[in-house]
Amino acid sequence: MRQRLITVLLACLSLLSLPLQADAEPSSRAQVAEQKARVLERTASSESTGSVPASVTITRQGVQAVDPDGTAPLDDAITCMARTVYWEARGTDTREMEAVAEVVMNRLGSPEFPDTVCGVVRQGSEQGSCQFSWWCDGRPDQATSEQAYAYSREIARRALNGDLPQRTRGALFFHHRGVSPAWADHFKLTVSTEEFIFYKPGG
Repeated sequence: MRQRLITVLLACLSLLSLPLQADAEPSSRAQVAEQKARVLERTASSESTGSVPASVTITRQGVQAVDPDGTAPLDDAITCMARTVYWEARGTDTREMEAVAEVVMNRLGSPEFPDTVCGVVRQGSEQGSCQFSWWCDGRPDQATSEQAYAYSREIARRALNGDLPQRTRGALFFHHRGVSPAWADHFKLTVSTEEFIFYKPGG
């Protein structure tokens, strides 16, 4: 844990060398946002209970500069989170989108799952057993609705900043209400919403 805290502090210090977002070009704003996201995901995946400095929080300008057209490779925390919210919960209301993002963050903070957002999202895909169905459904992963994807990036920003309300009671799993996966019988239901049912271990 101590080593992770040191890594986070060093990453925070490195942000000081990057340009201020208010005066930066979109590419520079994206770079700052992505680096802040790396700091935030390291903090979320560690056992640290310390608060993250306000200077490390991702801004609205910054997050909207990342992957603006929804076609970037899935290799940074913001893009991986935003695409997951977009494809899993597009067309639902804000509460449903926030709940999906919360599951990703809950997994990020669990030792049973990978310690990066992209690792969480892509887990299991090598074996053809995806944790998030959109990732290996054989369809293109690019976002197709500019407005919906912009809002998904905003949900991703708030999730990484730790600003989302707790809607799932610690859930690590979920599925759409229209399906009945066999694995659900082995977990404890935490919350049922209009679109999804959420679970955690301990069924």
